[in-house]
Amino acid sequence: MPNKEMLLIPGPTPVIDPIYKALAQETRSHTDPRFAELYTSAISKTKEMLQTDGETFVISGSGTLAMEMALVNTVAPGEKLLVISQGFFGDRFSKLGAAFGIEVETVQSEWGKQVSPAEVEKKLKKGGFKAVTITHADTSTGVKADLDSLIPVIKKYDALVILDGVCATAAMEENMGKAYGGNPAYKIDVVLTGSQKAIGVPPGIAVVAFNQTALAAREKLGKVPAYYCDIYNWLPVMHDPQKYFATPAINLVYAYELGMRLVLEEGLENRYERHEKFGRAVRAALKAYGMTPLAEEKVAAPTLSCILYPEGVNDAAFRKQLAGKGLIVAGALAHLAGKAFRIGHMGNTTKEMLEKAVRFIGETLNEMGYSANVDGAIARFQEEFSKVPV
Repeated sequence: MPNKEMLLIPGPTPVIDPIYKALAQETRSHTDPRFAELYTSAISKTKEMLQTDGETFVISGSGTLAMEMALVNTVAPGEKLLVISQGFFGDRFSKLGAAFGIEVETVQSEWGKQVSPAEVEKKLKKGGFKAVTITHADTSTGVKADLDSLIPVIKKYDALVILDGVCATAAMEENMGKAYGGNPAYKIDVVLTGSQKAIGVPPGIAVVAFNQTALAAREKLGKVPAYYCDIYNWLPVMHDPQKYFATPAINLVYAYELGMRLVLEEGLENRYERHEKFGRAVRAALKAYGMTPLAEEKVAAPTLSCILYPEGVNDAAFRKQLAGKGLIVAGALAHLAGKAFRIGHMGNTTKEMLEKAVRFIGETLNEMGYSANVDGAIARFQEEFSKVPV
């Protein structure tokens, strides 16, 4: 099934033919031993990618469902949650917490900037926070979180670290076995993500991984205000997929298992390097057109970029003209709507695809009456791509 368009939005991302073929296989019973074997493989490969010593849940749902599952199994109504927000999707944790009666406080950065660890510590010094959420790469701003600085501060105050990896997992390191700051107790406790971004599978699979510390927190909660999202209802299925709790998205599991196989075959370090090159090269090329990335390079995510237009560019007309060429990019959110667009460069995207996108963007600017040096931008892309990431 050849892709007719280049879907370069922050997700869903392009799907390759082998994954389409996996998705199109015959639907089997959710208790069929052949499906159970594949489901077990998908869970195992996810656990290998995240390096957790606890439990991994691969279920039907969106990234938002994974966010809810992460919260409701770790933080009780009335307990305190600190949300580190570097954009729209950090803010979503505040709404989720409030929906479950959790007492939420927020540390928020200016859009395009990182939250300061000092500001996080200032909040945590007040005491009593059960958990802290971090959005690894915020889909609205293209800002990545500095885990090396944030996690030691959070763990110093004995709070759980809940990492939203929706726009980062399989493209940015999320090793739950890693000891931050040299302290073996300073680790990521929960990672949540979805299938449709850097993993490169169609939407519909929610993933949440808990380490032993997070599982102990779930045990202390006893009853939680959830049914579908209660990990205790899913544990028997994750250990033996022939058991039943809720019907899995069978064909999506086929595709997800292959997606995870491809991730591990490429190698995580290779994927991290590839995504770093993609992000840096795309932003360098678009700067040649007078376009400005919202995030400075040192805080920019490898997976997507939010790009501010030169003065006078009509957002809707620009994106419509790009779509006519077969390139789909996303509009910006909140106060940046109409002032910027967002371009994804993750998952199954290729160097050739991104070069073509840079060319289309320059051609479109020229067609709209702006002066864009297309060949110069392509040269900048190739120059940056050839550099070894720091």
